[in-house]
Amino acid sequence: MSAIAARPPLPVAPRHQARRTLAGAGLAHALHDGYTDMIYVLLPVWQAEFGLGYGALAALRGLYAGAMAALQVPAGRLAERLGGRTVLVGGTLLAALGYALAGLSGGLAGLCAALALSGAGSATQHPLASAAVSRAYGAAARVPLGTYNFTGDLGKATLPAFAALLLTAMPWRPALWLLAILGSLTAGVVWALVPAFGRPPAETPAKKPERGGGERGGFGLLLAIGLLDSGVRMGFLTFLPFLLQAKGADLPLVGVALTLVFLGGAAGKFACGWLGARLGLLATVLATEAGTAAAILAVIALPLAPALALLPLLGAALNGTSSVLYGALGDVAGPGWGAAAAAGAALLACPLALLLAPRLRAR
Repeated sequence: MSAIAARPPLPVAPRHQARRTLAGAGLAHALHDGYTDMIYVLLPVWQAEFGLGYGALAALRGLYAGAMAALQVPAGRLAERLGGRTVLVGGTLLAALGYALAGLSGGLAGLCAALALSGAGSATQHPLASAAVSRAYGAAARVPLGTYNFTGDLGKATLPAFAALLLTAMPWRPALWLLAILGSLTAGVVWALVPAFGRPPAETPAKKPERGGGERGGFGLLLAIGLLDSGVRMGFLTFLPFLLQAKGADLPLVGVALTLVFLGGAAGKFACGWLGARLGLLATVLATEAGTAAAILAVIALPLAPALALLPLLGAALNGTSSVLYGALGDVAGPGWGAAAAAGAALLACPLALLLAPRLRAR
């Protein structure tokens, strides 16, 4: 009997407690993902307030995302010492504090520090909230984890639109303070709903035969495609508010546009899974990346109304992480060319996918 088979199953909480855990974890996911993508609504406001170039704006976005990505593993280790719920709730409070301090910032340096602090707080959510759901449901966690993942899409779709609405009613600083209060209240609800938990025990996988150099090359190509795909989403979304404003959109409409993109992204998760099962990985990558490039270029060229109508389809293909390089191009040539560079990056993934094809195992 293998070590995995001999290990006792993860504990399963009573049904009512498991549902409360899922609700609390989903609420945390919605808040943190909403906080993460709410920045896109704020970029034009910060540009006007501080006189920032596109490179600086992209760096602001990258600071948040970078802190969040880099500190996820340390957050898990800290949870082993202090408990998962404590670190998750503390991180939620820290993310809210970061936005509150952003509202107090008087310049670029303070804004950078505040966003890095908020990103550090959001680093706790993905590893710990998902761990709480896994603990509560044990071997039956697959469907609840899918529900948990979907709550993040709901947060992306609602919180940026809510932020845009607030920005039409009040200055951006009080709006951020209200959003920080929302985060603090969310932390209290998460504490009330989610029981104390640790990280799930890491299972030791059965030893697999060593793989050849060709498969290692396949991993490298997959990583490269993933990085390009990530850069496309963040790169384009950084410039999208400015493109829409150039077409005549006001701030509330920019918030609606981002909601359309994120709702399309939620649908895209299901659509890409369906395509992958029927077309295979290679064809799906080629179709989505080529479609992303075509949709980005169409949004640049089209008038406001048809561009908005295209955004859900574009959102279905977007995925992402960092865009500082696109920001540098935006400073030189403007947001249109910066967004066009994002389209070019999407197309670059296609030849990488073709190189990957011989290394894919038949399924």
